[in-house]
Amino acid sequence: MSMIHSRQQTYAGIAHEEHHGMTMTGRIVRDAWVFGLLPEGDGFAGKSAGDLQNLFEAVHKAWERYGQLPSRLPAELAQRHERIHAEAVTRARSMGWDAELGDDD
Repeated sequence: MSMIHSRQQTYAGIAHEEHHGMTMTGRIVRDAWVFGLLPEGDGFAGKSAGDLQNLFEAVHKAWERYGQLPSRLPAELAQRHERIHAEAVTRARSMGWDAELGDDD
């Protein structure tokens, strides 16, 4: 059993992200929830860059059949997508995030 060295870079998790999860990585984590690739609420904390890359690739693949467009999602996924992303925006705004202040995506 190996230990993770403190120097290894790991993801803090969506709840601890700068901009309150309103980043490209935050969007990938939320989309992973939409597609059931991660349990909803799993913030992916403590994961390595390689883990993030694998998640990004899995989410991208899940989107492919829908042309990367939420409007092409079947009803159940479209409703889940809308709910998850709306809750994230509401949460981020309540914590001081303002979409007009930055453009990280």
